[in-house]
Amino acid sequence: MVAFTLSTFISLALCGAIVRYSKRRAPDAMLTWGEAMLGAFVVFFILFWSYGVVPHQWLRWADNELGWRSDKIMFGWGNILQPKAFGGSFPITISYETIRDIIATMIYVVGLGINMAMWKIWQERGKAPAAKTPTRSHFGRPLVKEGVEA
Repeated sequence: MVAFTLSTFISLALCGAIVRYSKRRAPDAMLTWGEAMLGAFVVFFILFWSYGVVPHQWLRWADNELGWRSDKIMFGWGNILQPKAFGGSFPITISYETIRDIIATMIYVVGLGINMAMWKIWQERGKAPAAKTPTRSHFGRPLVKEGVEA
């Protein structure tokens, strides 16, 4: 549990460091060769860590300490998920290994979502938020409250 928690924390801390750095770096600043190589290394390390180490630590924790194997069947609270093969009414037999693999897949999906969010944050750094356009009438003229200058 400690290894999985620590690897997840390291992954999120690295992503947070990139987001924080993106707020400081000007989008039009020149990039040196050394900065490009360091940036490539950091991005590769984050991808390796997020898609390699974190799911591996989850699978090790689930297999070893939690004991989620294929022969351990999930019955749920109050045996609501007890399968028909074991005298219940649920039509599907779900093992803990299946739940383990679904959680591992969700780790990849969350990692991909964070990855895409970081790309967007990096690409949109330094851009001013879009100006709010006034609401328009059916005739195309802007609607302005009385007493407020346009």
